Amino acid sequence: MDRILSHLVDDFLTEFEINSIDIGKDFQRFTIYSVVSSEYTQEFELEDVETGEGDDTGIDGIAIIINGKMIENKSDIDFLLQHIPQIEPTIVFVQATAENNFDSGKMNTFAFGVKDFFEEKPKLRRNESISQFAELTSYLIEKSDRLKHNPVCKLFYVCTGNWTNDKNNAAILSSAISDLEKTNLFSAVTFYALGASEIAKLYRNTKNTMTATFDFKEKITLPVLPGITESYYGVVPFNEFKKVLIDENGKIRNIFYDNVRDFYGLANPVNNGIEETLKDKQPELFTVLNNGITVVASSISKIGDKMTITDYSIVNGCQTSNVLYEFRDNVGVQDLRIPLKLIVTNDDAVKNKITIATNSQNAVKREQLQAMTEFQKNLEEYYKTYNKEDGLFYERRPKQYQRDATIPKSKIISIANQIKAFGAMFLNIPERVTTYFGSVVKIYVEGENDTKKPIIFNPLHKPIVYYTSALAYYRLDSLFRKKLIDAKYKKYKFFIVDLLHKCAIIGT
Repeated sequence: MDRILSHLVDDFLTEFEINSIDIGKDFQRFTIYSVVSSEYTQEFELEDVETGEGDDTGIDGIAIIINGKMIENKSDIDFLLQHIPQIEPTIVFVQATAENNFDSGKMNTFAFGVKDFFEEKPKLRRNESISQFAELTSYLIEKSDRLKHNPVCKLFYVCTGNWTNDKNNAAILSSAISDLEKTNLFSAVTFYALGASEIAKLYRNTKNTMTATFDFKEKITLPVLPGITESYYGVVPFNEFKKVLIDENGKIRNIFYDNVRDFYGLANPVNNGIEETLKDKQPELFTVLNNGITVVASSISKIGDKMTITDYSIVNGCQTSNVLYEFRDNVGVQDLRIPLKLIVTNDDAVKNKITIATNSQNAVKREQLQAMTEFQKNLEEYYKTYNKEDGLFYERRPKQYQRDATIPKSKIISIANQIKAFGAMFLNIPERVTTYFGSVVKIYVEGENDTKKPIIFNPLHKPIVYYTSALAYYRLDSLFRKKLIDAKYKKYKFFIVDLLHKCAIIGT
């Protein structure tokens, strides 16, 4: 391993507070994180995609991604099928070795292991992780009538050397692709052989701030306002807007954190109306029938009509954006002109006001808006009252701590993990946050319950209970990262958090 790659691996271990085991295992975890991050734009638990050691059939990591969502269990698939008529799955396989050459034997073993993974009667012994992923994949295949297309299969073999397109190794890649294509299970199969420079690039990409460059020709400049650097209003062709919405790999970007709602799916009446408009033979109607999209960015640079925005999010238009993404390949969608409001500000208070103003006209509960603005802001500030060296950091906005290299990623608590930790510890619902997270958000955060009020992020709650649950989650996670608790118990982590609370009550 060269010095640069070695430094990046050390940086990865430090950021995630992972104890070094040996060069092979360290590089393996570094690779899995970098590869999966290139395919999945949101945060994820590394342990959830690792396949363990021993009887792993030559596979170090697996990720199942459907419509931009990481799938962990069957209920995740069921939840998506309830909201989206046709789903688009991608299955990612990773094998990493710290050796500085592409070993044809290991590449063959990896390829055979992936093919055996899809066999109804596998020839290779499987550990628990491989078996669970295989069972989940089989369940997905059973839902083939609901797939937009057969799953996409991606294989990544990574070492620390340089790919030279050696004839024998190239033949292994070609043969593996051919064997998998013959199963007729996939719409596309790709086998990537990555060396030191390629995996280093993928890791560096995980640290990049969200940036997009697009042409915004049909616009007017809005008057200067306090706290706002620049603002514009106009329309952009979908071909330009998709540069904001979709990354270079064709995946929808993780840019909806500041939006108070998640995607409701095409079954939702509002989204169904958008869908019907997109299917209309007069796509120009979309411009006048849709309220448009509001983007807030921290900074902007301009060359003529070409704009580059940095650290941005869509604060209004989550539903429209997701429906556009679902129909991105349809005839006529490319001709759509999207109403767009672009606001540049670094003032969080202004961002909150924009979020409330742009969403309050929609069918969004006032309590929900409050929970996602003032309460979230106060919770973030409460986290900051603890010593930076020993405390945690609440990630209220996407990648807001990404530029601060002094903060370990393991100490950053996302909104999703905050919900899970609080739900497990103080609401005694570890089984729900583990397998039915989508319904937890609707019932406990959005207030779709008997009280019609948020149970999590309730404005009357004290922030200390949220910090306490997050701290318990972090401390437990640290024990797993340091291998002080067997990784096989990782899937029970939120049950353990719940148990900690029960033990504390008994102790008092």
